[in-house]
Amino acid sequence: MAGRRGPRAVTVVLVLVAVYLLYLAVPNIGPAVRAARADGVPGVFTAQQRECVQHPGHESCVWTGDFRSDDNSVRRTQVDLYGSERDSLRAGERTRAFDIGRDGRVYGPGGSNEWVIVALMILLSAGILTFTAIRGPIRRPRLANR
Repeated sequence: MAGRRGPRAVTVVLVLVAVYLLYLAVPNIGPAVRAARADGVPGVFTAQQRECVQHPGHESCVWTGDFRSDDNSVRRTQVDLYGSERDSLRAGERTRAFDIGRDGRVYGPGGSNEWVIVALMILLSAGILTFTAIRGPIRRPRLANR
């Protein structure tokens, strides 16, 4: 058995990457699905402040404000409205929103596309784990004696 070698470092790293991606993705499956469907506590978001960041080639903006549920049971301050853009609102303007329970964020009636990233992370993890399972432990080829 001395000639047998365990998996190479690359295989170990790939498995660790796959496990880490699953660690990040699995807890977000429920919230991502709820966000996609705008399935949460309905209410009103009142825009207060717009923050924009310039990136090479484009600008990313988000509106921060307060959320109040329709039945007044939920009040949240200083939350971001997912998907808001530079000209989507004005300070003091109100719009429909849904609180799905995420810290610091509420969603508009159109929901979100966050589920796409979660699904891609799970698919990539499954692909890596399948690849490493099919490939099996990698052994270095033996050189012929000269």
